[in-house]
Amino acid sequence: MHSSNGNSSNNGDAAVREFLERAVTRGGVPGILVEVRDGERTWHAGATAVGGQERSRDDRFRIGSITKTFVATVVLQLAAEGRIALDAPVADQLPATAYELPRGVTVRRLLDHTSGLPNYTDHPEELNSHPAHRPETLLRIAAAHPPRFAPGTGWAYSNTNYVLAGLLVEQATGQPLAAEIQRRICRPLGLTGTHLPGADEHRLPAPHARHWTKLFRTGPDAPVLDATELDPAPFWAAGGMVSTAPDLNRFLAALLAGRLLRPDRQRELLTTVPTRDWIPDTAYGLGICSLALPGSGTYWGMGGAIFGSWTYTFATADGTRLLTANTTADWTDPDSGWADPIALFTDLLRTAFRARP
Repeated sequence: MHSSNGNSSNNGDAAVREFLERAVTRGGVPGILVEVRDGERTWHAGATAVGGQERSRDDRFRIGSITKTFVATVVLQLAAEGRIALDAPVADQLPATAYELPRGVTVRRLLDHTSGLPNYTDHPEELNSHPAHRPETLLRIAAAHPPRFAPGTGWAYSNTNYVLAGLLVEQATGQPLAAEIQRRICRPLGLTGTHLPGADEHRLPAPHARHWTKLFRTGPDAPVLDATELDPAPFWAAGGMVSTAPDLNRFLAALLAGRLLRPDRQRELLTTVPTRDWIPDTAYGLGICSLALPGSGTYWGMGGAIFGSWTYTFATADGTRLLTANTTADWTDPDSGWADPIALFTDLLRTAFRARP
């Protein structure tokens, strides 16, 4: 195992560096990196298993469901412009879809996962049966299954919601979703390492570490596969983006500081509903969640999981203390005490900001 670190003012936090070493030696992850912003101080650190590839501050990695935070931000900007109606039926605003949506499915219920729509990624056999994965294909997979509940009567995480949100952006603007994310968020904030790949873009831009997957199997004998090259089309608006730790911290800081949304839309972003069977101690807003840490108040952000890469970006409500972490694996050692990388990241957040467990 070896570690690396650097920062703008000193050598970083010893407790966090020790935690990263334990993540590799006890947690069994091949590599992990973190960037912490605490007021005016920014620093980063990483750790890698013996013989592994050293993590760089500028590593590109797949961010999974943190994509949803970008997409929801664009939708809220379009709502502020009067081009999307949050509380009108999606069916009225997106007439030509492969999914006959219940009238109660509004845009807001897509963004906060109260639509009840089935999750197309819960059906990998059907997903894998298609040679290409246009958004309409993803919706057809979802449409073949019954709703989880009537719209507005429950909460269930569904990637289908954000495929529809991405299509709404394209319908409202006449532009590809990737182009709107660049124009509205990435270019204004200088997020040069962040983009939504096209369907034919299977490689990661350099620099990057290899992404390793056990295909979400948890057993110690599960084979480890290289998922660095990946077809992003099945994930698209729900989880297809690529970014870096500094970019994610910059984005979340700007979002929470109110630099991307008008005050009324900001309030809607942060209005939460209770979650079920998801990340513990969370509530879900519009593409963002709150995380209550005992002894340290409430943090805002999102976790992202995709084959070979799990990511976590959370901040205080004012966006002045932030942490983004990534591990190039989708597992933790079952004997480590961390059920998955998200549990590991939450302990890392406690360590970085010295929250009591």
